[in-house]
Amino acid sequence: MSKFARLNIDPSTITWQRVLDTNDRFLRKITIGQANTEKGCSRQAQFDIAVASEIMAVLALTDGLTDMKERLGRMVVASDKNGQPITAEDLGVTGALTVLMKDAIKPNLMQTLEGTPVFVHAGPFANIAHGNSSVLADKIALKLVGEEGFVVTEAGFGADIGMEKFFNIKCRASGLVPNVVVLVATVRALKMHGGGPSVTAGVPLKKEYTEENIQLVADGCCNLQKQIQIAQLFGVPVVVALNVFKTDTRAEIDLVCELAKRAGAFDAVPCHHWSIGGKGSVDLAWAVREAASKRSRFQFLYDVQLPIVEKIRTIAQAVYGARDIELSPEAQSKIDRYTQQGFGNLPICMAKTHLSLSHQPDKKGVPRDFILPISDVRASIGAGFIYPLVGTMSTMPGLPTRPCFYDIDLDTETEQVKGLF
Repeated sequence: MSKFARLNIDPSTITWQRVLDTNDRFLRKITIGQANTEKGCSRQAQFDIAVASEIMAVLALTDGLTDMKERLGRMVVASDKNGQPITAEDLGVTGALTVLMKDAIKPNLMQTLEGTPVFVHAGPFANIAHGNSSVLADKIALKLVGEEGFVVTEAGFGADIGMEKFFNIKCRASGLVPNVVVLVATVRALKMHGGGPSVTAGVPLKKEYTEENIQLVADGCCNLQKQIQIAQLFGVPVVVALNVFKTDTRAEIDLVCELAKRAGAFDAVPCHHWSIGGKGSVDLAWAVREAASKRSRFQFLYDVQLPIVEKIRTIAQAVYGARDIELSPEAQSKIDRYTQQGFGNLPICMAKTHLSLSHQPDKKGVPRDFILPISDVRASIGAGFIYPLVGTMSTMPGLPTRPCFYDIDLDTETEQVKGLF
């Protein structure tokens, strides 16, 4: 009754951010409410990129309209002055949100260039969100292919972020158990992890990446081996798909496959879909089929009943290889608040760079003995996870020094777009 009369929101605790689907670093911190009509209710706020929105995560994790409406209503937007959570339901906007999302909940049916059906649905990035397509798309796909069919679903970036969240967040929400992990690797990426020169988008690759260099590949395979070990923590067989490019040599390809198998992969298969399409990955398909016939011993990495700090520490140490974690005062304060509000038993969704196993993008290979800094912690209660921000990770990306829009143009005679790819 008191909430109906007055929500009594503490403005300093408002966590609900506006979102935009365009990179804009100047929106990472802004001041709103400066107009005279706002009667002095100005405060600091920020924009997030749309894929980091909690509504996007809700869309990806829901299993139907009823569940989505309940999740939208549970989203926490702030706390009141007594420390109690204020939700979208308290604001009275649950119904309106559900109406806005009633068509978005339906997966988009598309196809590959070769006619294979594909669901494209939801887009939470794995570095700033949970990094997986929708539970609904997976369940519909499984129903369509039948008991003997196969559904391939993507987890963004590497085993340290997208795959870890697939298992610990998405599998908890869906109740589905995966049969196989397909871990995609390239010779070029492994050369970078082996100490190769930095790569800049739009700049031609250095010769180390286009000429044979067995030592760089060998040194970089430590990262692939670590990614395989991360997958093995969950008890699921791993098949490595080596995405072959025209500059890769037979010796480099053979070395990667050999080292992957030694690290515990069920199989490691050179794939040529880049050059010849689906028929270039038939060997991969057979390897996946054979691996799927083996018994999966799937397990979660942690018990959700553990304290929030212990769950964060488990991911940092077991997955990233950190020695320990370091919480900022703000992060510790948020953890205390969420625990007091009854949200301590949710899984963890780490916002971390995808460019390294650590929090430092330039640390390639397998960084060791580092302390993982947690700068802030957010709560996505409707989606169903706690959301720590690692290091300087931002939920609003900025454009690089030379953005790709310099290469994009329109031929006004033919209306053909140039420079997108």
